[in-house]
Amino acid sequence: FLVLGDWLYCPFSSEKCIFLSAQNGVNPDWEKKVIEYFKEKLKENNAPKWVPSLNEVPLHYLKPNSFVKFRCMIQDMFDPEFYMGVYETVNRNTKARVLHFGKYRDVAECGPQQEVDLNSPRTTTLERQTFYCVPVPGESTWIFLNFSFNAYVNANQARVSPSTSYTPSRHKRSYEDDEDMDLQPHKQKEQHAGSVGGLQWCGEPKRLETEASAGQQLNFLNLSSPFDLNFPLPGEKGPACLVKVYEDWDCFKVNDVLELYGVLSVDPVLSILNNDERDASSLLDPMECADTAEEQRVHSPPASLVPRIHVVLAQKLQHINPLLPACLNKEESKTFVSGFMSELSPVRAELLGFLTHALLGDSLAAEYLILHLISTVYSRRDVLPLGKFTVNLSGCPRNSTFTEHLYRIIQHLVPASFRLQMTIENMNHLKFIPHKDYTANRLVSGLLQLPSNTSLVIDETLLEQGQLDTPGVHNVTALSNLITWQKVDYDFSYHQMEFPCNINVFITSEGRSLLPADCQIHLQPQLIPPNMEEYTDSLLSAVLPSVLNKFRIYLTLLRFLDYSISDEITKAVEDDFVEMRKNDPQSITADDLHQLLIVARFLSLSAGQTTLSRERWLRAKQLESLRRTRLQQQKCVNGNEL
Repeated sequence: FLVLGDWLYCPFSSEKCIFLSAQNGVNPDWEKKVIEYFKEKLKENNAPKWVPSLNEVPLHYLKPNSFVKFRCMIQDMFDPEFYMGVYETVNRNTKARVLHFGKYRDVAECGPQQEVDLNSPRTTTLERQTFYCVPVPGESTWIFLNFSFNAYVNANQARVSPSTSYTPSRHKRSYEDDEDMDLQPHKQKEQHAGSVGGLQWCGEPKRLETEASAGQQLNFLNLSSPFDLNFPLPGEKGPACLVKVYEDWDCFKVNDVLELYGVLSVDPVLSILNNDERDASSLLDPMECADTAEEQRVHSPPASLVPRIHVVLAQKLQHINPLLPACLNKEESKTFVSGFMSELSPVRAELLGFLTHALLGDSLAAEYLILHLISTVYSRRDVLPLGKFTVNLSGCPRNSTFTEHLYRIIQHLVPASFRLQMTIENMNHLKFIPHKDYTANRLVSGLLQLPSNTSLVIDETLLEQGQLDTPGVHNVTALSNLITWQKVDYDFSYHQMEFPCNINVFITSEGRSLLPADCQIHLQPQLIPPNMEEYTDSLLSAVLPSVLNKFRIYLTLLRFLDYSISDEITKAVEDDFVEMRKNDPQSITADDLHQLLIVARFLSLSAGQTTLSRERWLRAKQLESLRRTRLQQQKCVNGNEL
């Protein structure tokens, strides 16, 4: 028991040794010992970078039952399930009994001459929770590249021949094509497959795997329609996973972003057994089994399409930026933070210049874009979210590619984003609000099911005249509620459930946006490039990768800084506001003071200052004065522009 085996590629060897030592009285708390063991292993020699990731390494190159990681968002939570934590097998010939552990497994360990003793007094039934997890919606390409660099350096060890959960041509298929497989070893299923206590078992696993890899045709799913992986955003790709959680699952909720470490399960037996159960249900009355069949279809997809991860370790992520420490609150991260803060000023100056070029020479708009990109909901007072800063950039060229290429710039800077093209067709036909499907017992995702800190760019420049139908009106209402209250009301048919969120919304429009915004800044281009694509390409190629990475660190880090206002400055601000009201009582309101305080807050943070100074307050007033003057001038020029 001194040598626990290859923990990375054969984690069951490590767990088994700890489990067996528990039977000998060495480790009575063997389950805790397993978790502690893997925690310690992940601290050695930068080990997390060596763990193969489902985000970066194709599934068919990952070894079944190996230790993997997955960066994901909880899209849905299924009902808890029971499984055999400990079970006993009996050899049919020798009658020898062997005790097994069932944790972190879908398929019971049962040799050719063994069978599970369902009546054994040593059997222990336990409970685990299942999450349906998807890759982080809208994750930027640069995030993937930074993470995957480490993944592929070590991929040779992780890569094996395509998993036995796949046919030999699996690597040529997309995830959406898996349901077209038609594999049916009926005889084998009848003789050797079974299910007990949440664990599936098979009498001859080696034979099954051999036949599956040889191309025997297993019928994973006979679907009349393609299996929906339930990604919130259209066009998303990547593996969805059923994540089995054994400890502290109450700490997690829908839309949380997690980094998981656990055991990969892609056993083809799961698909065979689930198909058997569907075949059996077809003998029942169709009205009685319809709900069950649809729920089973969704909750038990083929492992080749939706692999299982049995979680050993899970942590909720503050952010997904790989250029920063995962947890900025820890002591070891303070050196990184203080080092970066010491060189913040030149980074801000370079970022301002970069965004000024992106905004066609408009430095005032660039200032507000920086404030928007570092804004975040830092608190909620009753129903009011404090810190939200939705910016409407008006004056954008209509039906041009300006917003498209500005969004490209934003994509290169933020960890996750999505551009919503606000056309009549999209508003009428896209699904914005997640809703509960009671037949399948799942939460069907919508476009607004996004994790915190996502940048949502709404392009109104494409909006033409037309009629919004009922779904379109509901979608506009949902966007307005998101902007105003930072919440999305999920549709549970009989009621709505409020999900608070923290989404940065940036709106581009020709005139004033149809949607509410905290701040409108009118674009004043200083140059009009003849070709926006070439202009954007040259702008991006002119920035050194190291400088671009500093921009990315800057925009992520500043969202997590604390901020305060001293009593002295508070008194000075109050006196200043009273004076402003005396000079212009009609145009200066309490809302204007709130806006000024928000601008001053993010202006201070953008300079690396965690408390408001007199200088930053005066600069905030100056920026707001310039912005208002510009809007007033535009109103005078265009009449009813506002």
